[in-house]
Amino acid sequence: MAHTSTAANTAANTVEFGPATGLSCRECGTLYELGPIFACTECFGPLEVAYEFGEIRREDIESGPANIWRYRSLLPVPADVAAKPNLQPGWTKLVKADRLAAELGLRSLHVKDDSGNPTHSFKDRVVSIALEAARNFGFHTLSCSSTGNLAGAVTAAAARAGLDACVFIPADLEPAKVVMAAVYGGRLVAIDGNYDEVNRFCSELIGDELGEKWGFVNVNLRPFYAEGSKTLAYEIAEQLGWRLPDQIVIPVASGSQLTKIDKGFRELIKLGLVEDRPYRIFGAQAEGCSPVSRAFKAGQDVVQPVRPDTIAKSLAIGNPADGPYVLDIVRRTGGAVEDVNDQEVVEAIRLLARTEGVFAETAGGVTVGVLRKLVREGRLDPDAETVVLNTGDGLKTLDAVAEHARPTAVIRPSLDAFRAAFAN
Repeated sequence: MAHTSTAANTAANTVEFGPATGLSCRECGTLYELGPIFACTECFGPLEVAYEFGEIRREDIESGPANIWRYRSLLPVPADVAAKPNLQPGWTKLVKADRLAAELGLRSLHVKDDSGNPTHSFKDRVVSIALEAARNFGFHTLSCSSTGNLAGAVTAAAARAGLDACVFIPADLEPAKVVMAAVYGGRLVAIDGNYDEVNRFCSELIGDELGEKWGFVNVNLRPFYAEGSKTLAYEIAEQLGWRLPDQIVIPVASGSQLTKIDKGFRELIKLGLVEDRPYRIFGAQAEGCSPVSRAFKAGQDVVQPVRPDTIAKSLAIGNPADGPYVLDIVRRTGGAVEDVNDQEVVEAIRLLARTEGVFAETAGGVTVGVLRKLVREGRLDPDAETVVLNTGDGLKTLDAVAEHARPTAVIRPSLDAFRAAFAN
């Protein structure tokens, strides 16, 4: 029997959540009614959305809109979600990266480039699902703790939906991400601390009257929010011609994106939308914040928290909530979790830009850097079809590559000056 959550059950029972039937504990399996809760009262394990899917056909998906709502029959959203005011993210490019593949020694490589989303990161996907849950539960304010991209996605989504927004960030974020989060309106609160400290503060605010009727997308709405990452799996499979890649490299911050891409692949297999075949998942972290990579290399199941120190601030979560589940998945699929240092991140950003014309933020530098490292060390099959994720736009992290991106020459406006400058 499903437990009854203590908040917003009336709202949950009067709105449509599509195929979602409840929330299930990932540790003990206890079932709960749909509501703004995120932890099991029996074992304190994390909750995720459970479903009962009907028949789903490829042609029905293909006839849908060119955004994540083409997969609404696989998500906890109402059937009319595409008609509501939201950012309509998704259906971003899957770039066939032949030049990068040749540089790295790979036979077949694609870059899933999520910088084309409305606020230029994959966070628009997860926030759009959380927004629908917030509406369903009658929340008037959308909030989050953020390493940068999420703050901008939340304030933009709230502006589009006509909700208030109040987001919390570490005070040392990249300036471009601060500007993006602030420009949409709402309140932007910088906290003197790292992301994990910001997140702890938000958890306290949820229990206070100041946070009443607030939807914290990555806390009390986290089960719904996390489902948005499944749409990356769906799109990759559909864009590959309804097949799964042989191997995929995914950045790891909280670890939720990696776990939900795996969930999305498994759902596609279960529904008969793709062939049931093996695939390998690899996690990518920055060396200065690599608690999951350290645990993987040490053969441990427990992820020990670290204090982040890396230019890849969007991945700077020292105590990743889904870290243990990342370890389970990469081990089950025969993958690995690896890390690269800041210099390798910058080199990888420049490599991707030079070979494919894709300007990645530092998180994309981490995934491409880890991909290169895995190939070099022989841990990733160079003949297998490979996908690597770029989750954000390099314009948000300009400082990382600024010293390498200057004019080739400064000349007077004459042919003689040009000839002199490039005579050699």
